[in-house]
Order: sequence, then C-alpha cells, then structure tokens
Amino acid sequence: MNIFLNKKILIYGLGKSGLSSFKFLKKKNSVFLFDDDFSKTQNLNLKKNIINYQNILKVKFDQIIISPGIDINKCKLSRFLKKNYNKIYSDLDVFNSFYNNDCITITGTNGKSTTCQLLYEIFSDQKFDVRLVGNIGNPILSVNNVNKKTVFIIEASSYQLEYSRLFKSKFAAILNISPDHIERHKTFKNYIKAKFKLLKNQSNKHFAFVKKKDFIINKELRSNSLNCKIIKVDTKKIDKLLKNIENKYFLTETNKENFSFAFEISKKFNLKYGLIKKTIQKFNGLKYRQQVIFKKKYLTIINDSKSTSFSSSMGLLKSNQNIYWLLGGICKKGDKFDLPRKYFKNIKAFVYGKNKKFFNKKLQGKINFKNFNNLKEALNKVILFIKKEKFINKTILFSPCAASFDSFKNFEDRGLYFNKLIKKHFDGIK
Repeated sequence: MNIFLNKKILIYGLGKSGLSSFKFLKKKNSVFLFDDDFSKTQNLNLKKNIINYQNILKVKFDQIIISPGIDINKCKLSRFLKKNYNKIYSDLDVFNSFYNNDCITITGTNGKSTTCQLLYEIFSDQKFDVRLVGNIGNPILSVNNVNKKTVFIIEASSYQLEYSRLFKSKFAAILNISPDHIERHKTFKNYIKAKFKLLKNQSNKHFAFVKKKDFIINKELRSNSLNCKIIKVDTKKIDKLLKNIENKYFLTETNKENFSFAFEISKKFNLKYGLIKKTIQKFNGLKYRQQVIFKKKYLTIINDSKSTSFSSSMGLLKSNQNIYWLLGGICKKGDKFDLPRKYFKNIKAFVYGKNKKFFNKKLQGKINFKNFNNLKEALNKVILFIKKEKFINKTILFSPCAASFDSFKNFEDRGLYFNKLIKKHFDGIK
C-alpha cells in the first residue's frame, strides 16, 4: 500500500528537493509547506499551502518529507521533528513508493558525482532511456515521461540516506569512506551508518558494489548481516583496460576508481565494451572536479574546487609534478592528512581562509607552507614562484580540502572565482 496517497503531509525545506516533492504530491494529498527562511516562503506563489509554526503544532500529519540540508538538531522545528521522528521520510522514499524501475545508486565520500556522470554517459551512448538525479542537482521527483525501461542513476548523500526509510536500489555502490560531515552526523560511526543504510535496505535480489581494499568498508561488512549480493571492486584491475585509452583524465587514482565502479556496474547490463571504450575516450569529467583548465608545455592548472576534505585531494597530490597547492576554507571536523611521506618534497602549500591554524597543524613538519589572507593573495604568490621556474614541469593545484562558505556561496562559486583569477594571468583557459 502506498503511504503517500490521500495523506496530510508536511514538506520541510523549500529548495529544489522540497519544491519538487510538493509538485509531485500535491494532487494526491493535502500538502503543507514550511521553511526556516521566512523570506523564501514569501517569494513563492504558494501561500495557500504555507503553514506557520503555531499551526504546525495543531495539525496531525501522516508524514513529514524533510529536505537533506536540514539538520534536525539545528532547525526551527527541532523539537517537533524529534517528537515525530517516525513520520520523517525523504524524497527518495516517495520515489520508491511510486516507481519500480532499475536504479543505480552511488554513495561514498569522494567521487559520487563523477561516477554518476560517467555512468550516465555510458548508458546514454548505448541508447538507454537514462535519468541522472539526486544529490548531483536534479531532484529525483522532478523527472517526467518515465516508462518501465527508464534507468535511474542516483547520487545519494549521507544526508539523504539518513532520513530515508523505504528507499531500495537494485544496484548500489559505496565507492569509499573517510571522515566527512562529522559536524552534522556527530560521529564518524553515525556517518558510516548513514552510508550503509543503502545496502541494509537491499534484498537478496539486489547487488552492492564496494571497494575491495577499503579498510573501513570491509570492517563494516564484517559487522553487518546483509541480504544483498556483495561485489568487491578491485580498482587496480582497471589499468589493463585503460592501456588502450588515451584520456589523461583517468591517470589519477581517484578517477581510475570511479571508472572501475562504472565498468563493474555496466557488466550487469551486458553493455557493449566497444561503446564503453568510446565513452571513456571522450569523457571530460565535471566542472571544478579535478578539471584541467590550462595545459601548456611546462604548466598544468587544475581546478578542483569540489574538494572539501584531504582524502578528496590525495589522488591529485600523488599524480602531478612540482605542485603549488592552494588550499583553505572551513575545515572538516575529524579530517586527516594521510599523504605518504615520499610525496612531501614535490609539494609547496599556500594556505588561505578561515581555518589556517587547522591546516598549518596538519602540514607542519611534512610540507612547506605559507599563509595568506585570501585565495587571490595566495595565487598571486604562486604566479611569482612559477615565473622563476621557466623550464620545469609544474602544476598549480586548486584543491581546497575545505568547505567554501567562509567566502563563497558554494564550491561552484569558488571554482568560477578561481577561473576568473587565472584568466588574468593566462589566455585560453576553459
């Protein structure tokens, strides 16, 4: 029985996810809307559905659809949500109640968006009716013209999975796990628990893809009883396939890992390897995710603004030469810098932003670093350095290992700003 039919439903959070949930559910239910930002509700032409705090306490809701960005410990309805915790669901749960399509759901600490985009292009090139949804920016309930053969590729964050109760995915992947979002989940254990919810909800007819040599994932697998079929992905084996592909995007460990998962998942759909090879050959990745924006004989510039933790930068730090590393912003609680010692001398770090002391402590005694007030000052100093090294292969790596909110709206805004700074010094950047 569908629990999202003919019900009284509160949708909390009116961003993309919340508004798409409202549009999807409004014809089938009595739907009420609330957001902590009062101005947001005034800008919407939905006054009939907006409910204030006092009236929320008077209505007996059947379900509460909560947006991923809301922390129930730090929001206006915190006490109400905790009291009604068993009524909280996500837009993934709503989707699960109305659709029975093949879903490929990707989670993990790093590489989710790139792996999803890669899978989307692989399936598109093989003429599948495929939709790319979830945390990558397209709400799962905003999709139209769905048929039985439509395949959904879903990026799922720990925030989305934390609130989900019903969602199941026939194909699910946990790419990797390292400390992240501890400020939200409180402990690393809770963060891992949110990720593994994706696998725990699977049946014995479902497939779970996990990184073979991930210590944390393997430890969690041993301590959980799962019904799904576990497929351990050996990310080292992909080197053989990449020998015949001339795409420098897949030189880093991170992107090899992303392709490994995409390839293993593709096998379950009997996709044509020749076409997969063509897709990989032309794959350019996503903006601000390990994106090479400038490349000349002696200089490579990489915009990796999406990086919000040390683990997300490790692949680039290992695979480039003579690195001038720009990093800084709002540090992640519990983040660890685990780069092997042999790479230290290859890197000069230029630290900026709010949490310089945190980054200084992590780099002290390992990598030479200098501090700056902001990204612009740091980059100007880098430019002075590289002009002195005319005939040495060098890399300017913008991989912040931090959240962007001390100075920018989001990582896209930060990435765009970096590109604009680079344009003042170099011609022809992407």
